[in-house]
Amino acid sequence: MRKRFVIKIGSNILSHELMGLDTDIIRSLAKNISKISSMGYEVVIVSSGAVAAGMKKLGLKSKPGDIILKQAAAAIGQSTLMWAYEKAFAEYEHKIAQILLTGEDFSDRKKYINSKNTIITLLSYGIIPVINENDTVTTEEIKFGDNDNLAALVAILIEAERLVILSDVDGLYEENPKVNSKTRLIPYVEEITSDIENIAGGTGSAVGTGGMYSKILAAKKAVSHGIAVSITNGRKPELLISILEGKERGTFFKPCKEKISHRKGWLAYSSRPKGAITIDAGAVKAITGMGKSLLPTGIINIEGNFEVGDSVNCLNADGKRVAKGLINYSSSDMKKIMRKKTSEIEKILGYKYSDEAIHRDNMVIL
Repeated sequence: MRKRFVIKIGSNILSHELMGLDTDIIRSLAKNISKISSMGYEVVIVSSGAVAAGMKKLGLKSKPGDIILKQAAAAIGQSTLMWAYEKAFAEYEHKIAQILLTGEDFSDRKKYINSKNTIITLLSYGIIPVINENDTVTTEEIKFGDNDNLAALVAILIEAERLVILSDVDGLYEENPKVNSKTRLIPYVEEITSDIENIAGGTGSAVGTGGMYSKILAAKKAVSHGIAVSITNGRKPELLISILEGKERGTFFKPCKEKISHRKGWLAYSSRPKGAITIDAGAVKAITGMGKSLLPTGIINIEGNFEVGDSVNCLNADGKRVAKGLINYSSSDMKKIMRKKTSEIEKILGYKYSDEAIHRDNMVIL
C-alpha cells in the first residue's frame, strides 16, 4: 500500500479578508503537492476556503455567524474554490475530485465505510481528493466545528501515515507569536498533555474557524491512531517537501506507539451519542481500571432517548465523561433494569439481549 498523506489547508492560507482567494498561493501549493504525489504518496487535501470565497462575492466584511448566511456564502464560494484548484493542478497534469462531507457521514457507520471506499477508489486512480465540510447543508447538530477536526477524522478514516496542518504561523509557540514576537517555537511534542493544550488556547481568524487550539485537538486525535502530525507554515508550501525529506519544519507531534483500533477510533471521535448514562464509582473502576464491561447494576441514571446499538456517553457521579459505547438496551428498557443484577433482566423485561449494558469490545475509555 502506498503511503497516504493528508494536508489540511485553512482559509487564512488560501484567502485574505475582502480579497477572495489567493490564486498565487493555490498554484504554489498545487506545485508542491504534485511533487509529493510524484514521490509515491497518495495525497488527500482537506481544504477550507468556500465561505471565504463566497464572502468576497457577497461583499461581506466579516465571517457570517448566522449558519444560513454561512451556507449561502459556501454555496457561492465552493465552485470558485474548486475551479481554482482545478486550474492549478491541471498545470502539473494532476486531476482532482471534490468530496463534501457532514458529521453524519462519519457518525453513521455505513456512510463512514462508504466515504472511505470512495476516497480509496479515487486514490487508486491517481486522483487527488479535495475534501471540505458541506457547509451548504450542514446544521449545528452535524457540523464538524472546523476543518482541523475534519482533517484528523479523514486521516484516521483512510489510515494515513501523516497529517500536515498548514497554519499562518510556523508552528506551536510557547506564546502567541502575533502578540510576543520573541516567543520560542516548540519543534517537537512527545505527548499532547494538558500543558500543551493550555499553551495553544485561543480563537480563530476572521476568515477561518479554528485557531491553534483546534489544531492541537486535531493532532491529539490523529496521534492516538499512530499518525504523525506536523503543523507548519502554509505560506511556505515548499516546506511540505522538506517535511517528507526528513527536514522537519514547524512543530512535529510524535504518534502514539499503542494506537487505538480503527473501530474504537470511530466510536470515540465520530459516532454521535444519543444519550448518556451515569455510573457509580464501582462501575467506573471496573471499566476504566479493570477492562470490564458495563453491567446494569452499575448504572444510576439515564438521560436522553436512545435505541439498541446507539452510541451513549458514560458519566461518573460528577458528570464527567469517562467512556463512550454502543448500548445493548433502549433508554426505556435501561430505566427498568438499571441497578439490577443480570439475573433479573429477563424477568423484568421478558427477554434478555445481553448480560452487559455495554460490552467492553463496544466501549472506548476517554
